[in-house]
Amino acid sequence: MTGLLSLTTYSPLIGVALILLLKITGKGNDTAAKWIAFGTTIVTLALSIGVVANFHAADPGFQMVETHRWFGLLNYRMGVDGISVLFVLLTAFLLPLCIMGGWSAIKDRVSEYLIAFLVLEALVIGVFCALDLVLFYLFFEAQLIPMFLIIGIWGGKNRVYAAFKFFLYTLLGSVLMLAAVLAMIGISGTASIPELMAYRFAPGVQTWLWLAFFASFAVKMPMWPVHTWLPDAHVEAPTAGSVILAGILLKMGGYGFLRFSLPMFPNASEMFAPLVFGLSAVAVVYTSLVAFRQTDIKKLIAYSSVAHMGLVTMGIFSGNAIGVQGAIFQMLSHGVISGALFLIVGVVYDRMHTREIAFYGGLVNRMPWYAAVFMLFTMANVGLPGTSGFVGEILSLTGTYRASTWTALIATSGVILSAVYALPLYRRVVFGEMTNPKLMTITDLDNREIAIFAPLIIGTLILGLQPNLVLDATAASTDHLVAAYQAAIGGAGR
Repeated sequence: MTGLLSLTTYSPLIGVALILLLKITGKGNDTAAKWIAFGTTIVTLALSIGVVANFHAADPGFQMVETHRWFGLLNYRMGVDGISVLFVLLTAFLLPLCIMGGWSAIKDRVSEYLIAFLVLEALVIGVFCALDLVLFYLFFEAQLIPMFLIIGIWGGKNRVYAAFKFFLYTLLGSVLMLAAVLAMIGISGTASIPELMAYRFAPGVQTWLWLAFFASFAVKMPMWPVHTWLPDAHVEAPTAGSVILAGILLKMGGYGFLRFSLPMFPNASEMFAPLVFGLSAVAVVYTSLVAFRQTDIKKLIAYSSVAHMGLVTMGIFSGNAIGVQGAIFQMLSHGVISGALFLIVGVVYDRMHTREIAFYGGLVNRMPWYAAVFMLFTMANVGLPGTSGFVGEILSLTGTYRASTWTALIATSGVILSAVYALPLYRRVVFGEMTNPKLMTITDLDNREIAIFAPLIIGTLILGLQPNLVLDATAASTDHLVAAYQAAIGGAGR
């Protein structure tokens, strides 16, 4: 269906236009703007389901391709394959929940807040659909602006510091990627991503290009040791901002490795794989230990995200189909689970206005439904069999084991360490006596919050019990990517 991807990508901007029209005419209010934003994200979700429905999983190539010439200079190319199509669905799935999550928490500049999220949705979907290097770069960098505003305007008391730290970290890597983009176009004579995936840069050139892209994607993941912006950004961001940051924006780094590093710079990817394994293993163990020492619930979950992304980078650079599919599955699963965990924190923060672990205790006595939801996603985050968290972890570790036994063994300790920080958190917040008198009037989940968590629960369990829904969709494209990668490094004398 020609035009479906563009319609899906830019449909959130219709909501932006309607909200702006309300403000200009003065005929609307914050409630009307919320319903417009929510309705727009539902339409985008429906369109993304249409994208998935029209996707043929057996075809490893790009589908629903759109190509246009812009201003005689730029090529507008859009398309999806098995690696990108489910990230479009994940983005569209989380955005309505983000709008609902901030329904009552955001009280200032509500229209501008909603516009920022709608613009962010359009840009992120564009990242996963772009098939032109320049177009990808524009989408990839432009999403920094609405996220910067979301943190800097609607965040906590240190929001300006966190926003600038987030912006400067990502901008530094982006400058290097821009230089690499220009070099690639100059050398190959094309900005078409499918053509560049088939182009073979000289091994020496690959090294520099790989490092430039790595600088950008490693910060975005984020990988250790360039991860320090993430906890600050999460702590200061509003709840919905943390959901979109952990659920989707971090995944653009892993997607970049899959779309650029492995297929375009295979020799450099093989050469630097031990470096990636080392950094990832440190991330899994170190950030898990740091998470255990946190006193802020949100910061603990943020460090947990860094540890889980370490498994993703391991799986990607394992260079085999099991590891790559595990990495993709882990990113999708983490998008759902981490989004749910940040929303869980938001529930009690909206009521008590603190995220300090010591403040809580005994919530099961007043919030039994909340305790049940919290338990499910804690278990999923730990990797309990039957949840989506287990599938992604086991596949990533299996693929890593085939490439580097020691890396897999070290990373497996992270699975144990995740229980070390997650289960005590749950025990301290939910169980025990309710000794804090301020908690005596706290209320359980309301209907809006139940509506938010219901699809997240269903998604976590369905993916955990029926992982082939993802694996079948990604198999053909993953096999094609791995086969091309293995052929390229084999041709280099391996």
